[in-house]
Amino acid sequence: MTHSLPIQDIASFIADPVEPADFPTLTLRYWNARWAEETGLSDLQEPDQLSHFGRFAPLANNLPQPLALRYHGHQFGVYNPQLGDGRGFLFAQIQDTEGRWLDLGTKGSGQTHWSRQGDGRLTLKGGAREILAANYLEAHGVNTSKPFALIETGESLHRNDEPSPTRSAVLTRLSHSHIRFGSFQRLAYLEQTEDLARLVDYCVCYFHPEADDPDMSQKTVNLLAAISNATGRMIGQWMATGFVHGVMNTDNFNITGETFDFGPWRFLPVSDPNFTAAYFDQQGLYRFGRQPLQGGWALQQLASALLPLADAESLAGGLKPYEQAYQQSFIAHTHALLGLEPLGDANSDTEFLQAFYAWMTNSEASWPQTFFDWFCGRESEPRAAASPQANLYRQDAFTPVREAIIARKPTRPERLAHTYFQGVHPASLLVDDVESLWAPIAERDDWSDLQAKLDHIEQARQAFAWRTEPGNIRLP
Repeated sequence: MTHSLPIQDIASFIADPVEPADFPTLTLRYWNARWAEETGLSDLQEPDQLSHFGRFAPLANNLPQPLALRYHGHQFGVYNPQLGDGRGFLFAQIQDTEGRWLDLGTKGSGQTHWSRQGDGRLTLKGGAREILAANYLEAHGVNTSKPFALIETGESLHRNDEPSPTRSAVLTRLSHSHIRFGSFQRLAYLEQTEDLARLVDYCVCYFHPEADDPDMSQKTVNLLAAISNATGRMIGQWMATGFVHGVMNTDNFNITGETFDFGPWRFLPVSDPNFTAAYFDQQGLYRFGRQPLQGGWALQQLASALLPLADAESLAGGLKPYEQAYQQSFIAHTHALLGLEPLGDANSDTEFLQAFYAWMTNSEASWPQTFFDWFCGRESEPRAAASPQANLYRQDAFTPVREAIIARKPTRPERLAHTYFQGVHPASLLVDDVESLWAPIAERDDWSDLQAKLDHIEQARQAFAWRTEPGNIRLP
């Protein structure tokens, strides 16, 4: 018997019990000790880690069997009612040290009812890529799911986008919720209005209690507003960090505004609004500069799914927080990554961002290097003068940008003394970096370069020292 877990309130209409794959061998490749500590799982030794996160033996007082979630979604603008967890499931729900509920979900854990023609597996390289991206995002203050465990599973896989045969793995990730926009879309499509209302109740109760209201219509609108706000904050963080998600389908958005379902992600080497991460995104639908628009479009589809519970005019009001949340997040996060206080005047701060990013685009300056060089503005100016791209900062085109940077007050200039900021190069995660990290693993099973990269990213996380609050990463 399990104790009462949140998902049990809705499991009957949102998920299917499934069996995990029986993998030939298990080799632990990654364990997130910090988040294990946060969630009370730090006492697990390696045999138990392999048992729970490779064989998926149930955790004590938790789900007796994994649950594959059901959902629909718009994929590249086309509605698809044949979706669901095809190579993953919800393994467990646990609470962190602050009492927040979190999901332990998987990727590559075997076939489910929703696998269609897929084998339900994940490549080891795909798992390593997600570990790198999620750690990098977390280090730079972006609200994201957390990689928890990566276990190599001893199978050979064939993929079109990797040299094959390639090695297999199963990844477990931590997220506040795996409920997707597509979860609501499915219930609306099937006209399961009572279940749709129960899903709203679930999301409000456990993840957005600020949206509670005795009237179901108003509660629904409040929930949409809370999700709109969380989504806007997340995408503002993406844009300041130069992150390109790659596949912003509605089944890849969740209700807590966390980055998840990593696929063909990229980080910008230089500012380029037309940069596209996915090789199969031929039309550039999810290109970098279009991400804010696409986030709003996804929220509109969520609002449409909620029409059985609230009227269209009220739901339109629930979408309004998105644009402001995005703009405020983009301004705040750009300044935070530069170690500066905004002036506090929206027009002035917006004008600064326009000038800064226009210079970034025109100059083709390195995105990660520029933020690193100018962290804390005037306090960092001597270090910027010794940067690998110092010549760019001496050009006349940079002068108004420099003046705007040094006019702003540094936040926490003491952070400059951290080891991370004493180096010459920032932690970066460009595609060439990732390929260079993978080569020694593929050729001789040498993980040292990848671990060194993770160590550098961890240095960045400690240097920035973001403050966390329930459901989101906040600025310092």
